[in-house]
Amino acid sequence: IVRFWQNFEKCTRWMRCVFPEEYKLACFEFSLKAVNFPMLFMILLRSSFAFLLHHPRQWTYQAMVHELLGINNNRIDLSRVPGISKDLREVVLSAENDEFYANNMYLNFAEIGSNIKNLMEDFQRRKPKEQQKLESIADMKAFVENYPQFKKMSGTVSKHVTVVGELSRLVGERNLLEVSEVEQELACQNDHSSALQNVRRLLQNPKVSELDAARLVMLYALHYERHSSGSLPGLLTELKNRGVSEKYRKLVSAVVEYGGKRIRGSDLFSPKDAVAITKQFLKGLKGVENVYTQHQPLLHETLDQLIKGKLKDSQYPYLGPNTLRDRPQDIIVFIIGGATYEEALTVYNLNRTNPGVRIVLGGTTIHNTKR
Repeated sequence: IVRFWQNFEKCTRWMRCVFPEEYKLACFEFSLKAVNFPMLFMILLRSSFAFLLHHPRQWTYQAMVHELLGINNNRIDLSRVPGISKDLREVVLSAENDEFYANNMYLNFAEIGSNIKNLMEDFQRRKPKEQQKLESIADMKAFVENYPQFKKMSGTVSKHVTVVGELSRLVGERNLLEVSEVEQELACQNDHSSALQNVRRLLQNPKVSELDAARLVMLYALHYERHSSGSLPGLLTELKNRGVSEKYRKLVSAVVEYGGKRIRGSDLFSPKDAVAITKQFLKGLKGVENVYTQHQPLLHETLDQLIKGKLKDSQYPYLGPNTLRDRPQDIIVFIIGGATYEEALTVYNLNRTNPGVRIVLGGTTIHNTKR
C-alpha cells in the first residue's frame, strides 16, 4: 500500500510514473498478498532548500560528523586536520564493523567524549603504571600518542578520539555552540524580538563563518517572512557589510521563494491547531533539558500520526483503491530530494518506542549544509 505527499505536483507525477496501478508494486519483487501483516510504502518530497527549514544544526555524533566533516560512503576525509598521521587521513565509520560507533552514533556530543574517556580510564586501571589525566579532548589525543599499546589494542577508539578532537576544534573555531542555540530558537520559539537581536549579535561576531551567518539569516527569513516587524532587508545589508559573498546572500531570497509558506503549504513554525499550540505552551513551561536538541523534524509528527492512524488522507492520499485499516507493522519511507541524519535519529527512536512497528528510511541523498 502506497501513500504520498499531495502538496507537491512533482511528488504526484513521480508517484504516478514509478507506481502505475497496474504494476501493483511488482518493482519491489514482493506480493502484498503473500504477507499477513500491514505494510506501507510512503513517498515524501523535499525541495533543495527545505533542508534548512526542517533541520537546525544537530549535535548527535553521526549528524555532527556529516555536517562538519562529511560522510561519503561511510568514509571520512581527515587529510586537512592539523598534524594528522598518515594512517588516519581517511577513516571509516560503519555501524556494522565498528562497535563503538554503533553504540554511540545517536548520542550527543558530550556523551561521546565521556564514553571515550571511560574506555581509556578502564585501560589505565588494568595497567596502573600508565596513568595520565584525561580531562579534555586534548588529553585524550595525547594519551593515544603516548601509549602505542592502547592504540594497537583499541585502534577503533583512537580513531574516534581523532574525529571527536577535530569536531571539538571546529566547534570552538566557528563558535558553533552559540550559533546552534540561536538556530534552535529560530526553529522552535516565536519571540521575534529576541531572535532578531541574537541573529544580529552573531552577525557581528568574526568567529562565525560566512556560511553560518547566511544560514542564520535564511532561518530567520523562513520563520518571520510575513512578520509585521520583519527586518530581512537590514540583515541582508549586514551580511553584505561583513563581506559575505553574493552567492550566499542570493540564497536567502531563493530559500524564501522555493521553501517559504506559499510553497510549504503548512506553517511548521507556528502551529495553528489548538492542541498543537497547547502542547507547545506546556513544553515551554516545563523547559527543555537540552537547548541544542529542542527541534524535531516534521517526519516525527508525520510518522507518529501514521502509526496512530490519524494521518490525514487529504494530505497523504493513497495510490490506487487500496487503503490501510490496521496499524502498519512495516513502514518504508522514501524522501525524494534527500533525507538527513536527524530524520534517521527520529526513525531510530520511533522504532525503539513503538514495539511491533518497523520503519525503514531512505532517500536520494543524505543532506548537510553544503550539499
